[in-house]
Amino acid sequence: MRFLNEYLPEDRDPAHSWSVVLVVLFLAVAEHLTHILNCIAAILVNTEIDTTSPVTKKLCIHPPNATRILLPDGRHLAYQEQGVPADRARYTMIAPHSFLSSRLAGIPGIKTSLLQEFGVRLITYDLPGFGESDRHPNRNLESSAIDMLHLSYAVGVTDKFWVVGYSSGSMHAWAALRYIPDRLAGAYMVAPIVNPYEPSMTKEERRRIWEKWTIRKKLMYFLARRFPRILPYFYRRSFLSGSLAQVDEWLSLSLGKRDSALIEERIFQEFWQRDVEESVRQGNVRPFVEEAVLQVSSWGFSLGDLKLQKKHQKKGIIFWFKSLYRRADEDLTGFLGPIHIWQGMKDRVAPPAMSDFVQRVLPAAMVHKLLYEGHFTYFYFCDECHRQILSMLFGNPQGPLASEVVQLPREEYVEKLEEVTLAS
Repeated sequence: MRFLNEYLPEDRDPAHSWSVVLVVLFLAVAEHLTHILNCIAAILVNTEIDTTSPVTKKLCIHPPNATRILLPDGRHLAYQEQGVPADRARYTMIAPHSFLSSRLAGIPGIKTSLLQEFGVRLITYDLPGFGESDRHPNRNLESSAIDMLHLSYAVGVTDKFWVVGYSSGSMHAWAALRYIPDRLAGAYMVAPIVNPYEPSMTKEERRRIWEKWTIRKKLMYFLARRFPRILPYFYRRSFLSGSLAQVDEWLSLSLGKRDSALIEERIFQEFWQRDVEESVRQGNVRPFVEEAVLQVSSWGFSLGDLKLQKKHQKKGIIFWFKSLYRRADEDLTGFLGPIHIWQGMKDRVAPPAMSDFVQRVLPAAMVHKLLYEGHFTYFYFCDECHRQILSMLFGNPQGPLASEVVQLPREEYVEKLEEVTLAS
């Protein structure tokens, strides 16, 4: 195949590149052969047409209905609000979504009455290129944090807010902790991911993470890191094909018993279909490739950078004098607020080894280990779980803030009273 080497990028080793291409070609051919053999077996077993077989579900693209803001660079960002209104919010949460999801996800199944009970305003938004948000031409994790910052100002969040990170959506929560820490009151994450190629991981930590994944999922991570141009082939044959399949099939997940039972329930199926339909609305493969590449490429920071520590002091008499009059918190670097992590010990998507790594590099992070929970069971449609999380973050529910009563001057009050009297 030497005559084809001139078509490869200069930084690719031909022997390595063509071996990967051959492996992918082999997997594709094997997949087609398996499908053909299954069809032949079905014909041999069933002499008559089976009219009871389920019809393949098709994805339906719904009319646009999102509220959008205009960002400083001219892009639009779509978002959705739940809970109490802005003027009565005791706490505000902003939640970026995970891969193959949208602003409609938020905290799946959380009741409005529960948010009102704790006085919480929940804001979810579409990442660039997903749902009804415009693409970002040069997206990275820093730009993701800046988008979150602009969104908070645009929707009137004047105080600090909590960032919510679930699964791969936690990648954007980590970025917020790194790039806009002064705007955050804290972070709440469920089954958070970390970069599986993080250099500060030990060999044992990396082994414990990778051993939980399927061969196909490992291959997708490898392609995202080394050959992202191949990913569109797989994406167009799965969630961009127009048909609907199960979450574990599309994302190459190995699920435990409780997760497998949950994704079979009707409430999950209906939610999953609507969320995916919104996620792939634009039919563009590039945002999904970008998101996959972000997970496994350099984040621009290490999680250890979020650790609260003293700044490196510069030497010299001038800097010594400045340190005498500087506030104590200005001498610290890292994230000052609380970080809460809920980790299912039966999770095979974001393995417990990931949270163990986080706890090692961020000792101040509070990791709540859930003995029998998986990847979906503690976050999706669990009223008691949602109540436990809000209680841990905010204590006893205090309800929304009281509405402000505007006190009119006496002259205006008398004038208004006369108007009402005349109208009567």
